[in-house]
Amino acid sequence: MAKYSKKAQEKIEEVMHEFKEGELKSGKDGKGGIVKNRKQAIAIGISEAKQAGLKVPKEKK
Repeated sequence: MAKYSKKAQEKIEEVMHEFKEGELKSGKDGKGGIVKNRKQAIAIGISEAKQAGLKVPKEKK
């Protein structure tokens, strides 16, 4: 079973904290508005971890 790296977990945790505080914005440069959905916040965290080159498992199909 694939696992997230420690740094990737920290990145996702950081994004979830922003979501809980109501500071997480979606879209390019945050122009999409405030994120209101938990699943969307997790997806943003995973996406940012991938862009940073951290170990993230492949998407299940």
